[in-house]
Amino acid sequence: MTQFPDPGRYDGRMPYRRSGRSGLMLPAISLGLWHNFGQDTPHEVKRAICRTAFDLGITHFDLANNYGPPIGSAEEAFGDLLRADFRGLRDEMIVSSKAGYRMWDGPYGEWGSRKSLIASCDQSLKRIGLDYVDIFYSHRYDPDTPLEETMQALDFIVRSGRALYVGLSSYNSRRTREAAAILKDLGTPCVIHQPSYSILNRWVEHDGLKETLADLGIGSIAFTPLAQGILTNKYLKGIPGESRAAQGKSLDPGLISPQALATVRALNDMAGARGQTLAQMALAWVLRGGGITSALIGASKPEQVRDCAGAVARLDFSDEELALIDTLAEEPAVNLWARSSETDH
Repeated sequence: MTQFPDPGRYDGRMPYRRSGRSGLMLPAISLGLWHNFGQDTPHEVKRAICRTAFDLGITHFDLANNYGPPIGSAEEAFGDLLRADFRGLRDEMIVSSKAGYRMWDGPYGEWGSRKSLIASCDQSLKRIGLDYVDIFYSHRYDPDTPLEETMQALDFIVRSGRALYVGLSSYNSRRTREAAAILKDLGTPCVIHQPSYSILNRWVEHDGLKETLADLGIGSIAFTPLAQGILTNKYLKGIPGESRAAQGKSLDPGLISPQALATVRALNDMAGARGQTLAQMALAWVLRGGGITSALIGASKPEQVRDCAGAVARLDFSDEELALIDTLAEEPAVNLWARSSETDH
């Protein structure tokens, strides 16, 4: 039987990057449990995915209160893995969760009120079976709750021992500056921001968020860096039956247009010329130059985790390659979270 965990998991293959100016170190590739960790996926598959990730040096596992289906079940499944497969390894892991999207009925089951965030955090800790999470995020900006209240709730979550660090997700540049200033005054700095970002989704560049995070010394972890699977070999020949687009999970099949397929095929050819898979090149592009701390992947099988982890072997791009990627990606745009990152709505 193969030894778990792999004694060579920290042999240098997976680089670790400091999150902004904090002491928090994250692997260049992190594992998100948004999909494939609910009751619609066999537990042995979840187990194999997480064990493979950890063996490859992926120490960060990212959750949210509403991940499933049903909502909450991803945290429960990961809690089972912590107690069984990862017993004694908690201090080698970064576990994060979030609150902000619809979790339970009534006026307190979503958004950013003090009531909602603290109750959500308590529920998440119970489902995972932990005394604290390493990072707790405000999952989206709430235009109807004073930003001071949301940030005070995050500050309380840290001061009460429920989390070690706090972060923001999908806040635009303006709101990020405002939130970070409040947190700094409270004495609980924002150490990480989780925006959507990929070759096909450049809003963090157009909004100035990347520059804002660098200026404020806040780290970043890009979610959907593979555009929900579009930037993999999955859609090169159309929409397969087992894909997110076919199952209606979170990807509109209308986005898989002939034009988008042509773009993906051209990018795939470019990746092959670099000696990478398309997924590896897309992740390397996000991680290029150190502007993004970590890229957050999802997986439905261990082989996908291995493929993505291989991205770190080559993160450099020539100016010509970057220019070609910009040209190929001019038209398609995949930002399903545009509304969440608006200043006011």
